[in-house]
Amino acid sequence: QVQLVESGGGLVQAGGSLRLSCAASGRTFSSYAMAWFRQAPGKEREFVAAITWSSRSTYSTDSVKGRFTISRDNAKNTVYLQMNKLKPEDTAVYSCAASPRILPKSSIEYDYWGQGTQVTVSS
Repeated sequence: QVQLVESGGGLVQAGGSLRLSCAASGRTFSSYAMAWFRQAPGKEREFVAAITWSSRSTYSTDSVKGRFTISRDNAKNTVYLQMNKLKPEDTAVYSCAASPRILPKSSIEYDYWGQGTQVTVSS
């Protein structure tokens, strides 16, 4: 069982930066792949980025490549999403998720979810 709690969201101007954190409880955190998803109002949930348990591999969707970076610290049971050069279209609720699979990109392959944190980017 893994419980996830996100933090770090807020209101930022276009071009600005935010760092999201996802704190996990549970002694098996280091064995899970972790990911960030986002959901904007009226839209389906969208994959943002994922990282393997060892941090050896990461993957991100094209729209955030070069701007967002996913990382993790297994000693702190925390995964991060550094978001730079934010755009108004990045506005959404961002949620972290955990999966026992290697590096899934589909939400159905993630077993545990946080409640989400709101990110709002003003133009």
